[in-house]
Amino acid sequence: MRDDTPLVTIGIPTYKRADSYLRQAIQCALDQTYPHIEIIVSDNCSPDNTEALVKSFSDPRIRYHRQQVNIGPNNNFNFCLNEAKGDYFLLFQDDDAIDEDLIESCMRAAGYARHLGIIRTGTRVIDARGNVLQHCPNRVKGLPFEEFILGWFRHRTAWYLCSTLFNTDKLRAIGGFHSRNQLLQDGMAIARLAAKNDRADVEEVKASFRKHGDEITFAVDVKDWVEDFLSFLNLVCRLAPDSAALLRSEGERFFSQLSYNRVTAV
Repeated sequence: MRDDTPLVTIGIPTYKRADSYLRQAIQCALDQTYPHIEIIVSDNCSPDNTEALVKSFSDPRIRYHRQQVNIGPNNNFNFCLNEAKGDYFLLFQDDDAIDEDLIESCMRAAGYARHLGIIRTGTRVIDARGNVLQHCPNRVKGLPFEEFILGWFRHRTAWYLCSTLFNTDKLRAIGGFHSRNQLLQDGMAIARLAAKNDRADVEEVKASFRKHGDEITFAVDVKDWVEDFLSFLNLVCRLAPDSAALLRSEGERFFSQLSYNRVTAV
């Protein structure tokens, strides 16, 4: 590995997961085959033994921060981003998992360049015990922005934080992670960066999004999801005005099905 390779920050915002998935998440970060990384764990004032767990790793690549009060999930996401020193930033939720070569695969696909907006891989969906529920390769390599968005609507790719590296400076420049109800902030950031910057895509699945009973997806009103979905559609139609009609038509169908799935799951 060259000495001038990009630094990648793995940010792990966490709350009350010391007795469940946090240990595995930190170990996934430490096991990366790409050596030029730093790990930020931001503890959102957890009432459990999160601090003791993190410090038990005794690895100099880990920086631990404990919030004095709970600042909310999205503020904790952006705290990790603001603390990042890396050229690229992975927001790694404390209940997800990443393959040991996720970052190496992304850096290789990017040619170790520092200017890309985003780098993405395929994603698998797993259950609480790690059993694979769905396998989602990332089949949008080389497609222009509007086809990249349509690729999500047409199930050629799946958008998850655990499989997306963001350019740290460019993500900060757009205000970090935010959406109307702070539910689709990852999608909004991906769209904004992909519309204005080059990206790299890895088709192979390199990350795991975990479905379980405590995930935020099912803890909020579906109406709030719908409002964020509509905000996203309005955004991509502004970013690709020549394809706005097609994007809105296919997006409304896609998000209607997704909303229905949310309701039936609840």
